Amino acid sequence: MSDDAGIDISQLSAEQQEALEQYTAVTAQEVKDAVPLLQRSQWNVQIAIAKFFDGEGPDPLAEAIAAQDSIPPPVAARHENLQESFLADASPFGLPASRRNRPNPAPRVVPPPVTTHNPPLLLAIVFGPFHLGYRALSTLFRTFVYILSFLPAPIRPRAITTSVTSGWKGTAGRRMLLPRDTAARFRREFEEEYGPETGLPFIESGFAQALDTAKRDLKFLLIVLMSPEHDDTESFTRETLLAPDVRSFLADPANDILLWGGNVLDSEAYQVAQEYNATKFPFSCLICLTPKEGSTRMSIVKRLVGPVSSSTYLAEIQSAINKYSPDLAAARAERTANEAARNVRAEQDSAYERSLAVDRERARQKKEAEAAARDAEKRALEEAAAAERRAQQKEQWRRWRVTKIVPEPDASVKEVVRLALKMPEDSGVGRIVRRFAASTTVEELYAFVECYDLLSSSEEIDEDREEPEGYKHEYAFRIAGLMPRIVYEPDSTATLGEKIGRSGNLIVESIVDEDEDGDADED
Repeated sequence: MSDDAGIDISQLSAEQQEALEQYTAVTAQEVKDAVPLLQRSQWNVQIAIAKFFDGEGPDPLAEAIAAQDSIPPPVAARHENLQESFLADASPFGLPASRRNRPNPAPRVVPPPVTTHNPPLLLAIVFGPFHLGYRALSTLFRTFVYILSFLPAPIRPRAITTSVTSGWKGTAGRRMLLPRDTAARFRREFEEEYGPETGLPFIESGFAQALDTAKRDLKFLLIVLMSPEHDDTESFTRETLLAPDVRSFLADPANDILLWGGNVLDSEAYQVAQEYNATKFPFSCLICLTPKEGSTRMSIVKRLVGPVSSSTYLAEIQSAINKYSPDLAAARAERTANEAARNVRAEQDSAYERSLAVDRERARQKKEAEAAARDAEKRALEEAAAAERRAQQKEQWRRWRVTKIVPEPDASVKEVVRLALKMPEDSGVGRIVRRFAASTTVEELYAFVECYDLLSSSEEIDEDREEPEGYKHEYAFRIAGLMPRIVYEPDSTATLGEKIGRSGNLIVESIVDEDEDGDADED
């Protein structure tokens, strides 16, 4: 596949693709910018990442190769004097004009981590009382110094004055802190020395974090390094840095300036001064991203050393900002376009994923519906087979049971029960009058009603019928008396003589299933 810039990633080797994946995972840089940087770094991921964060400096190997390629063929020797040599060389120091005007890279300074070493337990126990005594004496001394600091200056001891002012200008007792805490201490000491209404927006973060923020947000980073013991620091701060026009310019968000300050008595600011060759104080340095030098290179675009007037200071900074603002604006526009394209691709991917999820859900529902239809058809077939098998067993039971029905007793039998049975209307039989022996059970009466159609038919009854195995017959009707209404259940122990007496008028009622009854009511 290829990206927007036409870089075909599939043409890269497996090692190069792996290096590209590792580099973009760490830096989150666009592929069109990452591939050229990796090519300039000989596809070394560590070197490319270092160039991304620290900026690209001159490559000695590439320059040596270019210089070797640019060596002209040997020509005949000629003699020239010193004056001719100076006239022939148009560039001072023998450097090309393009190299001479190229801004220097801005290194990323990361201070070493602050570590504390705890003494062994035995030494801590031995020197514990001395440590507690020292802390008590130092606390008492600071309290004493704080009380004496309220005395007028003429009668205040010189040692007390030195201790009171040691916060900004003292060289001893400055404990090494984390970069963020060091920046916060510098801002606090600066406001204590020159007043809280200075209005300078010093950021409270380490230098490396400030440089990364300026690179990420495409802003200018103004570094101000001060040495409180330097003679020009006081005048530069009050007359130049705290001038109203300089303060308003630095505090204006429209100028996209991040202001970072440091006291060279602190470890981090001292390392920054060493890396940026700050040999004279106060020292100011303007840094920004220079896309023409490299997509990730932070460069020093202006250096202001020593005391300068506020107008000169402001003019130099404005000139550098006006020179490099178009490049940053173009980088912002490109980043915005890339971000918009990335958002469009993300929206397209999201829409595709949503559409794919909808299709998957539809396919799942269709699959479930087909499975449910198959299960319903299978259940219907099973239920139909079960109903057919049950109907066959019922018919077999009826033909077996009809052979067990006792015939109607003759007139000589005195203990009889005369019954008038009104059959259901859908049977087409109507009213039946029959005599039963008094000892006939109620279940026998139910069997008589169930098998009446076989008894009344002319079909010959097969006496060899057998009862179906595992079948339990359930009667689909009930027999009840009219006045008073009494329902006689099919009991195989109760007799008709006990339940009904000598005679009775009964009615046979079909039992209607509740579901079928509900469907009939709806119809």
